Amino acid sequence: MPKKILLLLLTVIGSSSLTRAQFGFSHEVGAIAGPVMFMSDYGVRYDFETNSGNTGYGIGLIHYLNFSYRAECNCYTPETYFNDHFKLRSELSYNKTNLQHFGKWVDDKKQSITAQQLRAMRGEASVTDIGMQLEYFPLSIRDFTATNGAFGPFVSLGAHYSFFKPEAYSKLGRIDQPGVLPTKYIGGVSNDSGSTWSVVASVGTRYKLTELSDLMLDLRWQYYFSNWVDGLNPDPDIYKENKANDWLVWLNFGYIYYLD
Repeated sequence: MPKKILLLLLTVIGSSSLTRAQFGFSHEVGAIAGPVMFMSDYGVRYDFETNSGNTGYGIGLIHYLNFSYRAECNCYTPETYFNDHFKLRSELSYNKTNLQHFGKWVDDKKQSITAQQLRAMRGEASVTDIGMQLEYFPLSIRDFTATNGAFGPFVSLGAHYSFFKPEAYSKLGRIDQPGVLPTKYIGGVSNDSGSTWSVVASVGTRYKLTELSDLMLDLRWQYYFSNWVDGLNPDPDIYKENKANDWLVWLNFGYIYYLD
């Protein structure tokens, strides 16, 4: 898996360098971090206790192609709507969330065998992403760049390739032992690593901190095209409540620096 990630990252960097050499765009680099709410087969869907309990963290490195400015000549590119309202974002990121069941089915008042089995289940979702997003700024990028203290709201849409490593276990014993897992999860648990595509959409804003740096706030929604990211996948034809693939919401705080 690390070799695949490195190859993809080198491809992205190489493409960015080639683009700069051919077209003279400028570059921005930055870092992001923030809390992640991971929506999985643990807990109850749309339940506040589940969503707040299954919260982890995410970190990442980001790179932008800025189409409005040419670094090599310290000048603006020809003014077009695309150049003044779009940026291309590349990203390498990692998120990790510890998971367990919350909600009415594991309430302390419930003392059934199934409730005890659910309360004992634990999981961990670890995901490494690499991909791109196209960001749209409804306000002028040039005006924002020239004004310290300005805000630059944006929305974005893109695709990531995600490498996941789940870990599912139980405090009652090995998950392959009889009586450890509830019936619905027998045959629906895997600790195997895998990879999948995901779609990413976000809304946020930049704040012009200095001439060459911005702060960023970014709320992301990411949907994986797999239901094995958390290690659980009960038969969706029988257990309709678990038919949705895994997804997350990530609140990013970032710092971005403009390269000369």
